Amino acid sequence: MPQKGTSNDKKDAKNFSSDFKAKVALEAIQGVKTLNEIGPEFGVHPVQVGKWKKELQEQASTLFDTRRGTKPVEPAADPEKLYTEIGRLKVELDWLKNKYRSNLPLCYIETQQRTT
Repeated sequence: MPQKGTSNDKKDAKNFSSDFKAKVALEAIQGVKTLNEIGPEFGVHPVQVGKWKKELQEQASTLFDTRRGTKPVEPAADPEKLYTEIGRLKVELDWLKNKYRSNLPLCYIETQQRTT
């Protein structure tokens, strides 16, 4: 028999979608029904309904913070700039490889060329 307080005794936590939470919170904000009426209707504890209502009210103003219209294009998303950056990095890599090879002893370079 499991001991009291183990994980077997705890109810499984329900994960609700954000759409469901918004629907319940909007129902609560309308004020037609009480939280105690809304909770059983949606299968949620009335305290949880109150938390979702409060969260929606606090974050409602952020819905209108962003400006409408086209989003600014991120400079890194421009393909021409990306190709330019790739080319620059390839040239830099080749230069570093040549500089590194010129500082190595000759016997090490010959061993590396045989293995590749």
